[in-house]
Amino acid sequence: MEMESMSLSNAAGIGLRLPHILEVAATRPHVGWLEIHPENFLANPHAAELLCELSEHYPVSFHTVGISIGSASGIDNNHLKRIRNLVQRINPVFVSGHLAWSTFKHEYLNDLLPLPYNAEALQLVEAHLHKVQDNLGRSYLIENPSSYIGFTTSTMSEVEFLSELVRRTGCSLLCDVSNIHVSAQNMGFDAHTYIDDLPSNAISELHLGGYTPEEGLLIDTHAAPISKDAWDLYAYAVRRFGPKPTLIEWDNDIPPLTTLLAEAKHAEHIAVEASLKEVRVVSH
Repeated sequence: MEMESMSLSNAAGIGLRLPHILEVAATRPHVGWLEIHPENFLANPHAAELLCELSEHYPVSFHTVGISIGSASGIDNNHLKRIRNLVQRINPVFVSGHLAWSTFKHEYLNDLLPLPYNAEALQLVEAHLHKVQDNLGRSYLIENPSSYIGFTTSTMSEVEFLSELVRRTGCSLLCDVSNIHVSAQNMGFDAHTYIDDLPSNAISELHLGGYTPEEGLLIDTHAAPISKDAWDLYAYAVRRFGPKPTLIEWDNDIPPLTTLLAEAKHAEHIAVEASLKEVRVVSH
């Protein structure tokens, strides 16, 4: 399956995690594209070699987990340089990261922590985004987080914050549909209105992942099948934004590769059906 024969516009991909990399390299399954966390490959030369080989046959996307775009202590220049070197080696179709922070000084935290949505945080993230994009020489996609708390110091909504980042930096957005559902349930807002208010021309990619109910909250664990509510919201997002490259995420309790491939195929089916419904609505 050569890259030239595939279009990403309506293709679904899978998160390629290390437990599956040998199987994917050996079997070359039919799937639209692959997403990796580059941090898993920086100190693993064998995995990096396999990734280089796979990048000749599949579009590859980088989803960073260590850039920490919202960190008050700034971007780790050494880490950014390592990411840039791998970007130059693989030439991924997208490089993305989270609207969150995960570092303090030189300490890395195994979590994606929230930001207040106010002018001070916006100025900080804007400056970091310019630095990341200038260093990588490309647009950096920002993903909406899964939320469990809010800040009394916030002066704007999450959508307003993201929209202003797009306006100020020219970044693109990675719309995590499952995160919207999780946050809407946890924070009490309407998920469809959230999608309606996003700047549609900035959406470059969609994500879907499983969540786990826990003590009255939905937790974005990426450890379960995608729920019907998330699939329904995904169909709505496709009708709103048009077909977009869609990624199936599964990072914990990772199932057999066939399960991920089946969910990717299901995402493509839903996207086609949703696009047809959109065409019928427009034609009327």
